Amino acid sequence: MELVLTLVSPDAATVAAAADRAKAALAGAGMAVKAPKPLGEGAFELPLLADLEAVQAIVATELDGLPVDTCVQAAAGRKKRLLVADMDSTIINVECLDELADFAGLKAEISAITERAMRGELAFEGALRERVGMLKGLATTALQQAYDERVRLNPGARTLVRTMAANGARCALVSGGFTFFTSRVADAAGFHLNRANTLIEDAGALTGQVRDPILGKAAKLAALEEEAADLGVPLSATLAVGDGANDLAMIQAAGLGVAYRAKPIVAAQAHAKVDHADLTALLYFQGYTADAFVID
Repeated sequence: MELVLTLVSPDAATVAAAADRAKAALAGAGMAVKAPKPLGEGAFELPLLADLEAVQAIVATELDGLPVDTCVQAAAGRKKRLLVADMDSTIINVECLDELADFAGLKAEISAITERAMRGELAFEGALRERVGMLKGLATTALQQAYDERVRLNPGARTLVRTMAANGARCALVSGGFTFFTSRVADAAGFHLNRANTLIEDAGALTGQVRDPILGKAAKLAALEEEAADLGVPLSATLAVGDGANDLAMIQAAGLGVAYRAKPIVAAQAHAKVDHADLTALLYFQGYTADAFVID
């Protein structure tokens, strides 16, 4: 099978050495592997003919402990036509609900529930309703304050979205968070559309309720499937990225599902994971070179 191994790291010297090390190990196992090809500073790819699972096993062993993110996939169809991305702790640096909780003096209590839900220890819908309920009475001005003071795009997010969009891909931000934030983040990063939950307000304060239906794990998968169908592309032409348990279904269903700084349950089941590099790693995984990145 024609495969490509992509290696990305924030340290250029480390990833160059890792690429050579991987090539030697794969060749030593009898695989037909070509010389590492640079994609940009801190990124290489190695085309090869081999069995995917065998390559993954060798790479995991040889590069264990190194600050290098890897992706092994079929060479054909690497560039994706649809990106579906989680927002909190993926495209942005924080969990918005936890930041709202800070303004209510409840960050420790609410963030503990968030952590359990993202690890898959609690049902997402119930955990969301419980946390929103704890915010009853919080002034709606806290939403804009949280966005202005706490929310930042993660490194590489804008470049990822704008580069894929410039190359004809549809980019969707799909979050179990709230439309107040997704609408602003989508605009800042360059997403074509966003889906999320809606907080209910009354008289300038949160009511402690969220509008039905809750957008969670099933809805994220549905968003991936619906947007792919609307584009007329198979799921193999899609890319999904996220960090929590409610992202797992869409990550597993996508042609390339990536765990970004993810919880263990997600990292263990994603096609690839990014623990060290920034979000431009997802462009390198698709075969983009750094000189093709849209940076502004």
